[in-house]
Amino acid sequence: MILLIGDIQGCDNALQALLEAAGFSPSRDQLVLLGDLVNRGPASLATLRRLQALGDAATCLLGNHDLHLLAMASGVRKQHRGDTVAEVLQAPDRDALLDWLRHQKMAHMASGWLCVHAGVLPGWTPAQTLALAGEVEAALRGPDPHAFLQGMYGNTPARWHDGLAGADRSRVIVNALTRLRFCTPQGVMDFETKEGAGGAPPGFMPWFDVPARASAGQPMAFGHWSTLGLIDRPDLLALDTGCVWGGRLSAARVDGGRREVLQVDCPQAQQPGA
Repeated sequence: MILLIGDIQGCDNALQALLEAAGFSPSRDQLVLLGDLVNRGPASLATLRRLQALGDAATCLLGNHDLHLLAMASGVRKQHRGDTVAEVLQAPDRDALLDWLRHQKMAHMASGWLCVHAGVLPGWTPAQTLALAGEVEAALRGPDPHAFLQGMYGNTPARWHDGLAGADRSRVIVNALTRLRFCTPQGVMDFETKEGAGGAPPGFMPWFDVPARASAGQPMAFGHWSTLGLIDRPDLLALDTGCVWGGRLSAARVDGGRREVLQVDCPQAQQPGA
């Protein structure tokens, strides 16, 4: 079984319930976590320990909250109101967990599905997406991740072009893979609007609805967009269903030509806006 799982955000009890409902066995099955493993929920430390202990049975993508944790640990960012990752930063196994986290992926291909946390820009092919994700992965795993994290934040450049270099290049890649919701057909990204698909600013649209995007026809799975809700199309899975905000934790089985969506309630849910 290959199971793609939406944003956990530190809701470890919901993750446990989902794995039990799916009949998951780490000796037989594979998980792909679509990012935002931590933060906002009450059990980020338990979540990271559980996923780390699964070893090769779990492939984890990095979402914006996971990168935020790495940036906090590196001294690049301060704790925000509402962050719930202090227990990770104070844990006796902090260094091992953070080292494991920075060795996770930015994009992954699983059973024919291209998996990202947030989105893919219109001009990126699936192969290019994986290659660009690999650039960020190499920087995070390299000898100076602090320098990379220092240059990671910001909303500009707002669109990709192949001539980008240095921090600007990395920033666009990170923003697309971990923050993208709406963009123009030309690939200009919007980072302000967090509403559902119907809330697009003038001239913008959900990234997956851009006509003739270079990744069209490639089955894709993503999280990040809780206000979007579950999307279950033959070639598109949106699996962030707002577990931490009172929604459900969602997963999809995608192996062997079989498609099945599984959802569980979140007993650790916070109130919206918390």
